[in-house]
Amino acid sequence: MTITSKTKEIKEQHQGIATLLAFALLPLSGFATDIYIPSLPTMAGEMQVSSIQVQLTLSIFLISYGISQLFIGSVLDSFGRYKVCLVSLLIFAAASFVIAVTHNIYLIYVMRVIHGLTVGAIVVAKRAYFVDLFTGDKLKHYLSLFSIIWSTGPIVAPFVGGYLQTALGWESNFYFLAGFALVFAILELIYSGETLVHFTEFRLRKIVDIYVNMIKTASFTLGIVMLGLAYCMVMVYNMTGPFIIEHHLQLTPVVAGYSSLVLGFAWMVGGFIGKATINKPFFRRLVINVAMQLVFVILMIISLQFITNLYSLIFFAFIIHVGAGYTFNNYFTFCLGKFPKNAGIAGGLTGGITYVIVSFLSYGIVNVVPAKDERNLSYSYLIMILLSIIVMFVIFKMNQKEEKNKSLS
Repeated sequence: MTITSKTKEIKEQHQGIATLLAFALLPLSGFATDIYIPSLPTMAGEMQVSSIQVQLTLSIFLISYGISQLFIGSVLDSFGRYKVCLVSLLIFAAASFVIAVTHNIYLIYVMRVIHGLTVGAIVVAKRAYFVDLFTGDKLKHYLSLFSIIWSTGPIVAPFVGGYLQTALGWESNFYFLAGFALVFAILELIYSGETLVHFTEFRLRKIVDIYVNMIKTASFTLGIVMLGLAYCMVMVYNMTGPFIIEHHLQLTPVVAGYSSLVLGFAWMVGGFIGKATINKPFFRRLVINVAMQLVFVILMIISLQFITNLYSLIFFAFIIHVGAGYTFNNYFTFCLGKFPKNAGIAGGLTGGITYVIVSFLSYGIVNVVPAKDERNLSYSYLIMILLSIIVMFVIFKMNQKEEKNKSLS
């Protein structure tokens, strides 16, 4: 059942600006996590809490962001993209302002839950914007830019955050996020509008049935685990890197910001390599990739006997993050390809579960292997790479069994 809704529509002369606004909001999830990464040690010191307590603000965001993606697509189909996005921007701005003015870690936790839920609504709404308005080659062109544009968040945000931290303190990161959201809310109000023509009745049972069938597909679920392990490598560095650089190596938040920028670029490089090798045999290229990661993490551990400085840290982390970006690019395509008729729901489920896995796994790893030095970071990488090898082997065996059953039938 569908119903038509009369609401503010985008004026033809404003569509170009509205499209730019949609692209500009796609990296918001990266900004919301990475901009205050260089400030983590300072936040822990000024609020007199442990590094683990401050790192939990990242995990809480990722959990709520992941959960938001699981259901928000259906909400947007029922209630529209424009109003949900606009209200989410305003709530996000208010939550950012509250974090900036409080020094209560528990209130910050609550605001980070709100951050995750609202960012999920904003990002998914803007993805839907392109599907609503464009078709054919133009839509394919825009969709191909998504991962590249999303990567700008983790690349630019720590760089900006490092300077804000040095000049104005950790609170300035959240004032920046609040101002960013308010500016875009105003621009949305002026230039954007509703792109959904037919509003669908919200039917929870049907949605749940689709989710259950997808989760029951073992290779799909394990593929999501691979995505989680790949992005967890980046998140573990984000949670521990600033403490290693600022406390162990005695360098500044600006240096921590530049380091995160370089490693954000590594993730993007891995994605580009993944796109360039997309026609090569799937498991063969991924075996080579994970083997290279294993070799370099072993070299990283061995090298610590002879040298330990910022350059060695970033060199080995860069190679490992390129591999992680490559894995993520390939398995995201793998997971979405499992359900071509329900690509939208599969994308939301894939993204949602991935972020939930990343939040729990990254927080668990930094608890077991604390943010102490480069050695502990190398052990964290080793744990995730070994888990990746095990999961990938299981997926390979399952795919072999599926292909054998298809040939027999």
